[in-house]
Amino acid sequence: MQKKEQVRLLKGLISYLDSGGNVDAGGIMQNPPDTYTCEKRFSKEWNKFFRDYPQIVGMTGDLAEPGTFFTREDFGIPILATRDEQGNFRAFANVCAHRGVIVENEKKGQKTKFSCPFHGWTYDNSGKLIGYPKPDHFGEIDKTCYGLKELPSKEQYGLLWVHPNPKGEIDLNVLFGSQLMEEFEAWGFQDLVLTHEEDYITEMNWKLAIDTFGETYHFPTLHKNSLLNSFHGNVQMFDSFKRNARLTLCKREIDSMKTEPVDNWHICRGAFPVYFLFPNTILNVSDTGIILVREYPLDLSPHRSVSRVSFYFWPRVIEYLKEANIVLDEMHKNETMQAQGVENPYLGFGAIIRDEDYVVAAASHKGLRSGTIDHITFGKNEPALHHYHNAFREALDMEPLPLIKL
Repeated sequence: MQKKEQVRLLKGLISYLDSGGNVDAGGIMQNPPDTYTCEKRFSKEWNKFFRDYPQIVGMTGDLAEPGTFFTREDFGIPILATRDEQGNFRAFANVCAHRGVIVENEKKGQKTKFSCPFHGWTYDNSGKLIGYPKPDHFGEIDKTCYGLKELPSKEQYGLLWVHPNPKGEIDLNVLFGSQLMEEFEAWGFQDLVLTHEEDYITEMNWKLAIDTFGETYHFPTLHKNSLLNSFHGNVQMFDSFKRNARLTLCKREIDSMKTEPVDNWHICRGAFPVYFLFPNTILNVSDTGIILVREYPLDLSPHRSVSRVSFYFWPRVIEYLKEANIVLDEMHKNETMQAQGVENPYLGFGAIIRDEDYVVAAASHKGLRSGTIDHITFGKNEPALHHYHNAFREALDMEPLPLIKL
């Protein structure tokens, strides 16, 4: 993030702290329960947001070197993502051209050839069919016509996009706009190192998971024994970029940082930027790295979802951990980092998001399915929720939710 923008956000948070104020959306907004429970609406969302919209499938650190790959099966199209020998990110339908079988079944790894488990048709990491058994028996075919179906893909700002539609386009000027593109260019996310992945499966609509990242009004109640120790609740900055948005949370460290010269300020010391990248991605930025959350429906249902959570560290943090003899592969199952005085994001994130936020979000989904309330309400201090849901509605050609001024 550019220094000028960092200072603007930090000064805004300090102003709210000093005045007792907060970001103000100008009114409240009422959202009907069928936003989360309607099967017909869910079907539209699935086809529009997941089957025919550019998807963030990971980051540059997921394919750290040529010959690496990963697979995804989250939005209706089996994906094989590779980094070829020239270092290019490529994406293909993970479907054999012979009989339609899934070619690669491992989640990730390092290999340059992929063989179908049914008949052994083999492809290289650029998608070309390079061999098949007994061509004299099967028949001589033009192998150039039987490669894996390539999908539109793009790597920029350390993010990896795939379009599930072979005829789709990935235009970041359209998706992000110039302001967000410049901001992401400044972050240097392409240097991040993937260190850990987790899945949180919850009985709730996928948008309720997105909502949990959209306000800090709940911190003094739900997180009174966790996040409230390091964050000021109900103090935030909000900015939107086309359908995307950034909520900037206020860390308690800002109290000491504000006494220092502005040149010493950094956004990740006094704040915690949280990006919503339409339609289903939350990107949390900290001084140690980022936590990427990709939210998907499960079982083609509006009532069940999964959060795919990936943790990435900045290279300087990786070096520090190595010097402290902390084994990255074992961080998620022991207290080594705490013994070295380093906060373990794996343990903290799950304990808060999975065990606090998602528990009440699932209870909310159960309540919404009961049919006993006509709407839920987003307050003046929850502008991100206003934005999320009107962005969803705009993309579905629905009328926006009106702002009710008080």
